[in-house]
Amino acid sequence: MKNNFKPIGLGLLGGLLPFSIFLALHSETLEQPVKEKMDTVNNSFPTRQVRYTGVPSATPTDFVDASNKTLHSVVHVTTKVVRTTIQRDPFFEFFYGPGAGGREQQHYGQGSGSGVIISEDGYIVTNNHVIEDANEIEITLNDNSTYTAKIIGTDPSTDLAVLKIDATNLDAITFGNSDAIDVGEWVLAVGNPFNLTSTVTAGIVSAKARNINIIGSRNRNVIPIESFIQTDAAVNPGNSGGALVNTRGELIGINTAIASQTGSYSGYSFAIPSILVKKVALDIMDFGMVQRAFLGVQIAQVNQQIMDEKGFPDTKGVYISGITEGSGAASAKVKEGDVILKVGTKEVNTPAELQEEIGKRRPGDKIALTIRRSDEIITKEILLKNQDGNTELKTKAEVEKYAALGAKFSPLTKEELKELNIDHGVKIAEISTGKLKALGLDKGMVITKVNNEKVITVEQLTGILNSPQNRGILLEILTESGRKDYVGFGL
Repeated sequence: MKNNFKPIGLGLLGGLLPFSIFLALHSETLEQPVKEKMDTVNNSFPTRQVRYTGVPSATPTDFVDASNKTLHSVVHVTTKVVRTTIQRDPFFEFFYGPGAGGREQQHYGQGSGSGVIISEDGYIVTNNHVIEDANEIEITLNDNSTYTAKIIGTDPSTDLAVLKIDATNLDAITFGNSDAIDVGEWVLAVGNPFNLTSTVTAGIVSAKARNINIIGSRNRNVIPIESFIQTDAAVNPGNSGGALVNTRGELIGINTAIASQTGSYSGYSFAIPSILVKKVALDIMDFGMVQRAFLGVQIAQVNQQIMDEKGFPDTKGVYISGITEGSGAASAKVKEGDVILKVGTKEVNTPAELQEEIGKRRPGDKIALTIRRSDEIITKEILLKNQDGNTELKTKAEVEKYAALGAKFSPLTKEELKELNIDHGVKIAEISTGKLKALGLDKGMVITKVNNEKVITVEQLTGILNSPQNRGILLEILTESGRKDYVGFGL
């Protein structure tokens, strides 16, 4: 029987029916949740040293010590969501102009999940789908004290987010080495299923490097990185963002999804490996966003068919089906048809394993790839680059100066202003899946006004679109042919 994969959390929905459907999809309900080194990544969180023991866990007589070490590091996350839409009034607009007579409608909902304290001064990691679209986030510690949290940054590609509360001397969890765990090893899941705080369940590691295609299916606008630890520890709605720990109480994963047809635990759950969690969290804490590195290849599993067609001796490695122009792989003369066998000293035999290894690095890091080309085993040193094809590390603030709602903007040249017979406006330079594209906007269109205010600079427009204070937006746009139109939407 086919399994359905679900993010693991708990949502209490309210408001109008359309918004209830929205929350059912997005809030914390149970749904479709070289040298071998971390290169330039710092190996410690603020005020707490991260240590990787790499020592296999012995079979315990009980899990009391591991539970005691973990319970105070896992928190309860509750969210409130307010969604605003604008209902345009064509009658008023006909007489009084665009935006006149528009009425705001607000829809309300709430959700809950779990989080893990990763530093003594209040940084908390959780799932992105737990806090997605939240207007208010409250953190409840194991001693029942509560704090208001702010979002430091999110990474939909790994379904992770970092929050911050104003507190000190917290019980931060110790990071374990997710690479060192073995299939069959005992693990504990700690979280808040069904709003039952401080719940511990036990199981074993069932598999590693699982790709269940849950992140990409929920968000088509991201490049998903899935290399989950699979476990049979009981995980239910509300466990999303909670800790998966070894028998020493060290974090080896963030619980994220389950395989279920009923919405509750059915025997399989999935966690993001701790090494990937650490890298993403450090990036967000340092830059406000993830510094994502790209190898620059299209890849495929080496299955029996590819092995037979290409004459490979076995199904080991990851097959390269294409090379991205200008990428680190292209510069190093990696070729289509090569098979990647290792990243550093780590063997990779699935696309998920390769994605996880690259996901641990930042642009500018160098890695050694062991490649099989025909009957020859060669090593290539690769300089990893970002999505723009360079090694620059950018902050969230720098990126938001020029991008919003899935689009990047650029100023108009004097020639373009003259051709359109206007003296203000900015152009959509790039657009991908997001709110603006869903509304019909496209590359080359010009935005001349936002909320009836003339758009003079890119920074002005993106500042308004990215501002959490703006609940509704009305855009005046010009198509490439010069036709004027208006688009209104809620944020």
